[in-house]
Amino acid sequence: MIYTCTISTPLGPATASAEEEALTGLWFIGQKYYPAQTDAWVNEPELRIFQTLQTWLDNYFSGRESAAVPFPELAPKGTDFQKAVWDILLEIPHGRLTTYGEIGKKLASSRGLSSMSAQAVGGAVGHNPISILIPCHRVVGAGGSLTGYAGGLEKKKALLRLEEADLTSRKLFEV
Repeated sequence: MIYTCTISTPLGPATASAEEEALTGLWFIGQKYYPAQTDAWVNEPELRIFQTLQTWLDNYFSGRESAAVPFPELAPKGTDFQKAVWDILLEIPHGRLTTYGEIGKKLASSRGLSSMSAQAVGGAVGHNPISILIPCHRVVGAGGSLTGYAGGLEKKKALLRLEEADLTSRKLFEV
């Protein structure tokens, strides 16, 4: 069964989904790739996973990220390729940026390939179902250019400003 609730953030309301005490989704309401089939989801805002998520988000948005606040268990649904990309996203430190190309290089290397399409990586990044926690907002285009974000480019910019990411630096994090 998929449980859901609406989560409050300074960037607007978001829909969270969970199964078996693990977060499966967090989307800004109305964002690109917002789930289409939510009629059967059961609204259960009091579930522990949603309380943990709200506490973590409150700390994140207040700039008080702390190891004392538990990170919610994540269980995003996707293909093996997408999950591999999302795992790499989880390695990007707070306030740091990387590129689709860097993610492609790391993924290619881990699979014994000489290269990986940055466009394929971009598709997986764009379909990340757990916004903010799986930090797809920390991925930029070649040379550091800001590119799309399913929640909207203004939200991406706001998240990067909150994390005090250096948007002018050409030194990007190598995952």
